[in-house]
Amino acid sequence: MELRSGADPRRNALLCLVLVVSHCVSVLGCGPHYQHAIEEFCLAKFKLDMHELDQRHWCNWEDTVELYGELTNCTYLVAVKMGCFWPNQLVDEFFIHVHRHYFHDCSLSGRLLRDPPNRILGPFIVVPILVTLLMTALVVWRSKRSEGIV
Repeated sequence: MELRSGADPRRNALLCLVLVVSHCVSVLGCGPHYQHAIEEFCLAKFKLDMHELDQRHWCNWEDTVELYGELTNCTYLVAVKMGCFWPNQLVDEFFIHVHRHYFHDCSLSGRLLRDPPNRILGPFIVVPILVTLLMTALVVWRSKRSEGIV
């Protein structure tokens, strides 16, 4: 029993060492070469596709979902071909860069934020003002009327 419990820490240390080494190899193997590949193959096509699309439509998810999906699939396929894990830190940084460049003005819902038309906005402004005036007039009228009643 004592030999077995003494072997467990070594076995755990060996397992940790294997995991760390495999992680380092995968990260090193997916360094500048992987980054260069996704920029050359994936980002170049995405840039062309986005510039063909009018810039006013960049925040419209229905117009960009296909292009974004192709970009995602491209980064995955390049990772598989190069024997890299996907997703990885380089992919995360890559997509953060893409979002900062193309989608920095977009809302979380993917739609451009703008004021509603006046026919919808008008009642939301006018009705509270009229209710406030009406209630003020009612309070004043009621207070003057109750003075005469004892």
